[in-house]
Amino acid sequence: MNGVHDMGGMEGFGPIAPEPNEPVFHHRWEARALALTLAAGAWGRWTLDQSRHARERIPAADYLRMSYYEKWVAGLVALLVESGLVTRKEIEDAHAASGAEKSSPRLTADSVAVSLASGRPTLREIAAAPRFAKGAAVRARNLHPSGHTRLPRYVRGKLGTITRHHGAHVFPDTNAHGLGEQPQHLYQVRFETRELWGSAQRNAVYLDLWESYLEPA
Repeated sequence: MNGVHDMGGMEGFGPIAPEPNEPVFHHRWEARALALTLAAGAWGRWTLDQSRHARERIPAADYLRMSYYEKWVAGLVALLVESGLVTRKEIEDAHAASGAEKSSPRLTADSVAVSLASGRPTLREIAAAPRFAKGAAVRARNLHPSGHTRLPRYVRGKLGTITRHHGAHVFPDTNAHGLGEQPQHLYQVRFETRELWGSAQRNAVYLDLWESYLEPA
């Protein structure tokens, strides 16, 4: 979707100031936000792509003022309510409703390390052969979907070159909306910075893009 979250190539936000020796978490509540997100996700009520889309749906003014993990909390609250795991009133009251069913957690403390190490592989086998070969010239399609997509605005309509084929992977545009994995071939595509932004420097940006995002150039 075209939202404020898609900031790649946008101007006016000032320079990026790297923080030397930046800690993993700046505040203890940030670690808890991550832990709650992982623990709730283990129930399997939503996909990784749905969790990303939940953050994208945060109103623009709120998104811009929120810190990184504030966005995670806001997205998690939306998913918890939408999935029926909790009610909006329970969130506001900060405790379970009287008589609410209690369940044991799916992700226990002793299984966290194994769960994080294994991740959620998205590689799939499909019958269709890849449409593009390494070295092929392609153009990113000028798409403007209303839902989730991994095709950033700054690359739409731009020319690039296939540099690698990653196999077939879960398609986020459908997986974010409960429409199934519908895996597609995934490619690494090289875009020259002068093609993207008219830069005189000879640099390049590499993006992993699904097959339906691309067309022959």
